[in-house]
Amino acid sequence: MDIIFQTWSWYVSGFLIGLIMLALIYFGKSFGMSSNLRSLCSMAGLGKRVAFFDFDWKAQRWNLVVVLGAMLGGFVAVHFMSDASNVDINPETIEQLTTLGIDAPNGKLMPDALFGTAILESPKSILILLIGGVLIGFGSRYAGGCTSGHAISGLSNLQIPSLKAVIGFFIGGLIMAHFLLPLIVN
Repeated sequence: MDIIFQTWSWYVSGFLIGLIMLALIYFGKSFGMSSNLRSLCSMAGLGKRVAFFDFDWKAQRWNLVVVLGAMLGGFVAVHFMSDASNVDINPETIEQLTTLGIDAPNGKLMPDALFGTAILESPKSILILLIGGVLIGFGSRYAGGCTSGHAISGLSNLQIPSLKAVIGFFIGGLIMAHFLLPLIVN
């Protein structure tokens, strides 16, 4: 059981994701998390008002099970299997976070300054979360899928639009980390 409770190397996790993607390709399925929001909206009856949500969501039931599994797996991992003592963060990264006023995780997987409940007390933080959510929703729709759909499913199917989207995700992440995050936290 020790192997399950330890952090897995990238090549073990990557190999397992690759096996899952081969199974999805074999069964003619494509994976993505943002498509589930469309399914949920269709289930709620929005297809009667908006043509985008007018589709057979029952054909996507299996993807809703993936979301439930991800939520359940995340809960189990955090509450029963997490051991942050094996998380090794580069000292330079900790120093850079400290200059931004972000505490080092110190045995936790996520710093409280970014992921604690205290951020919900600040109107500025709530506004940033709302704007970020709208931008992510817009970006997912504009790009034709989310990061998991393009980076995992799209690239494994050798789709050029997914390659372009993933390159854009990385550029956006670099811009956010190096230019926007210092402005937001200060």
